[in-house]
Amino acid sequence: MQIVKGPTTISPLGFLPSFRKNPLVFLENLQNEYEHEDVIVYRLLNRTYYLVLNPSMIREALITKSHYFHKSKPFQELKSLVGEGLLTSEEEFHLQQRRLMQPAFTKQHIQTYADDMVSITKDHISSWDIGEKRQINMDMMNITLSIITKTMFDMDIREGHEKVGKHIDTALKTVTKRIRSIFKVPHSWPTKQNVTYSEALDAINQVIYEIIAHRREQKDIDREDLLSILMKARDEKSGEGMTDEQLRDEVMTIFLAGHETTANALTWSFYLLSQHPEKTEKVHEEIETVLEGRLPSYEDMGKLTYTQSVVWESLRLYPPAWAFGREVIRDVSIGEYEFSKGDTLIMSPYIIQRSSKYFPNPTVFEPERFEDGSIKPASDFIYFPFGGGPRVCIGNHFAMLEAVLVMGTILQRYRLELCEDCPEVAPDPLITLRPKNGIRMVVSEH
Repeated sequence: MQIVKGPTTISPLGFLPSFRKNPLVFLENLQNEYEHEDVIVYRLLNRTYYLVLNPSMIREALITKSHYFHKSKPFQELKSLVGEGLLTSEEEFHLQQRRLMQPAFTKQHIQTYADDMVSITKDHISSWDIGEKRQINMDMMNITLSIITKTMFDMDIREGHEKVGKHIDTALKTVTKRIRSIFKVPHSWPTKQNVTYSEALDAINQVIYEIIAHRREQKDIDREDLLSILMKARDEKSGEGMTDEQLRDEVMTIFLAGHETTANALTWSFYLLSQHPEKTEKVHEEIETVLEGRLPSYEDMGKLTYTQSVVWESLRLYPPAWAFGREVIRDVSIGEYEFSKGDTLIMSPYIIQRSSKYFPNPTVFEPERFEDGSIKPASDFIYFPFGGGPRVCIGNHFAMLEAVLVMGTILQRYRLELCEDCPEVAPDPLITLRPKNGIRMVVSEH
């Protein structure tokens, strides 16, 4: 059995102050200091964590021995928002829900959403003026929120934001604060934060349950949005469908994961392109050649290969799910190491995907890494922005289609350049990897 090495401290807080100041820098410093180790141990408050840096060990934890693990403790804060959705459910119930939901994310269904993705983007950017400054991270958030609202509920864009979107944003900010807090305030305490969160959650639940009830009454009306597909789904083994509560939890999960992550991926993609004019030219040339002046469609996905490579490379440098944890539920050996029940393993796509062990010039934006086939997305766990194994992101193909079509629609019409007076751009590791101060960009004519 190998001995796990790591930094030591006599502080009762462990390394929590350093971690809270900047988790990415903290983890990068650990990797640099212990670059030859497979696993690094560190302590935050009274909990011990193991940062796994060996891709084959990550594969074991996520695939071959995934049944030895549950999601880590911080993720449980999300349960108040998403209940027992795919993000938080475990074991047999998780597998059952996964089986029920998988048909909604097949190629057949996903391609039907392509036209909505393009038309919503086109409508949103039609109000942009040449020379104006845009908070591009907010634009991407609004576009992807509108897309998930339309594809989930077949709901009008503005109506969806007013009834659901703004309340989800409020709830998500509260959950983020709770996860990062040192001292956890009980949810039952009537603090301003808890009251605001409760009101937002009540508003979301009211809308979702009303929509579900209305749909159950309209049995004869055939819809093809995600909610309808989930309502029709039946478990292969039991033949049962989802209860209203299960539907609500999965709807919340898709909403949470379905717009925040893709918006961040697009934001970082536009930022990286703005720093590399020669890469931007390649994207524009591909879009002009493939589309010939028309709007993109599902059929163009396979032809916009360099545009896809830009998104893949953006996900390498700025993966929305920058780190995630697994808690050991019974003693297990991973690689040459042994872990006990209650231990928490941390795996960070951000750290692995920026390692010089696996990528030449790891911090350089180089979409060609994917274009020539030298890196296969989600292979060997040196690249895993969507996770892996039985808990791999169920919406990964939806997200990639959305990112490429949104980018193609925007860059067909405009160029986006970073504002000269833009605040320093830096990643902010919240639940997802957002730009800390937002990103302001100038709209110019293509």
